Amino acid sequence: MPAKAGILDETPAVTTMITSHKNPRVSEVDRLRTRRGRDESGLMLIDGRREIRLAVEAGMPLRTIYRCIELFVAGDEDIVLGAGALGAEIVEISLNVAEKMAYGNRAEGMLAVAPRPARGLELLPAGSAPLYVVLADIEKPGNIGAVLRAADGAGASGVIICGATDIFSPNAVRASMGAFFTVPFAAASPDEARNWLKRNGIKIFAATPHAEIPYTGADMTGPCAIALGSEDKGLGPDWMDSADMRVCIPMMGSADSLNVAVSAALFMYEALRQRSAA
Repeated sequence: MPAKAGILDETPAVTTMITSHKNPRVSEVDRLRTRRGRDESGLMLIDGRREIRLAVEAGMPLRTIYRCIELFVAGDEDIVLGAGALGAEIVEISLNVAEKMAYGNRAEGMLAVAPRPARGLELLPAGSAPLYVVLADIEKPGNIGAVLRAADGAGASGVIICGATDIFSPNAVRASMGAFFTVPFAAASPDEARNWLKRNGIKIFAATPHAEIPYTGADMTGPCAIALGSEDKGLGPDWMDSADMRVCIPMMGSADSLNVAVSAALFMYEALRQRSAA
C-alpha cells in the first residue's frame, strides 16, 4: 500500500502487511483485550495516538506498532519514527483490520503492544515531602486511570495500588489520558504498602465518611499518603488502624461519598494548595 503524502522518507521499514482478520497477530490483540491474555503474556495494549506518543516520549519500549496509513493525520509519522527508534517493530494494517483491532469505534490508525513495565515500591520517587495516593481494592480500572490523571495535574509523587485491580487494562491507560506513562505508580500488597510508608516516614491520612476532621483540616505539607478505599466498602480496618489521621470530605446531600477519582483529586489539590501557601 503506498504511503500518503506527508509520511517521512525515514519511516521505518514495514516488516509485514496484514489485511485479514484471521491473521494470528489480530488474534493476539484480541487476547490482549482480556486480563487473562495480558497476565499470561506479560504484554499490554496502548490505544490511540496521544497515549502512544506519551509512551514514546517517556521512553517506554514498545514491542509492536500497528499502523494504518489511511487513518494517519499530521504528526503520526513522528510517533512511528520515535517508536521505531525505541526498537518497535512496525506492522502495516489495512483499514478493515484497524477497525477490527480498535477498541469500540476508536480506530485512530495506531495501536501498540508493549511489555508490561515493572511497578515496585522501590521505583517510586523519594523527596523531602512526597505526596502519594494509595488506592485499596478499587475495582474499576477506569478509576485507576482517572486518579493517575488527577495525580499528574496536581503534581503528586506517585500512586500506590493495592488489591486485585487490573492496572494494565486498556481502560486504565485510556482514562489516564496519558498519565499512565508520566505518573510513577506501584502495585503492592496492603502490608507492603503500609510498611513502606511507615519506613519512609510518610504519614497516612485515611479517607472515610465517618471521620470528624475534614480533609481541609489535615496538614498535608509534609510527607504524606492519602489512602482511599472502594466506594461501596471503603477502607478496611487495617488501614484505619494504621492511619495517622482519619479525615472526611463533607457531604451536604443524600450521598455519603464521592467517586474515588473525584475524592483523590480533592485531596491532592488541597495538598497542593497547602504546599503552595507554605
